[in-house]
Amino acid sequence: MLHFEGDQDFAQPLPVVWSRLSDLKFLVGCIPDAEAVEHPSPQLATCKVRPGFTFVRGTLGVTLKIVDAVEGQSLKLLCHAKGIGSGNDVEMALTFAEREGGSRVHWSADITNLTGLLKATPQMLLKGAAQKVIADVWTSVQRQVANG
Repeated sequence: MLHFEGDQDFAQPLPVVWSRLSDLKFLVGCIPDAEAVEHPSPQLATCKVRPGFTFVRGTLGVTLKIVDAVEGQSLKLLCHAKGIGSGNDVEMALTFAEREGGSRVHWSADITNLTGLLKATPQMLLKGAAQKVIADVWTSVQRQVANG
């Protein structure tokens, strides 16, 4: 449906970046405006998010699940968000590599399903909103990884 992709460079070594990004407690803590965070297992986390978009009202219940992890190499996650009259599913893949003095994460995210009001929202509007959320999350991840 919609595809996003990019690279994030970190000054920290690969084992540090891997341990942080494979920790759902850490990842959910990087979601802007996340509240009511729960961690029923190391592979599953949930939270409530109040999105700042006019076309999505109220809160979204977000479930983040690790579906595949190869330590220090790759991570695959599924994200399901559901709100009043809307929902979405996102598949994310992270590939980890060492680079001079630090590490690099190549990431991709695919919105695979939209329901309700989101399904009727123009794709350009969704794309812009998703790009903002992605940028905000990566900014938070970068800051929190750097702060240890």
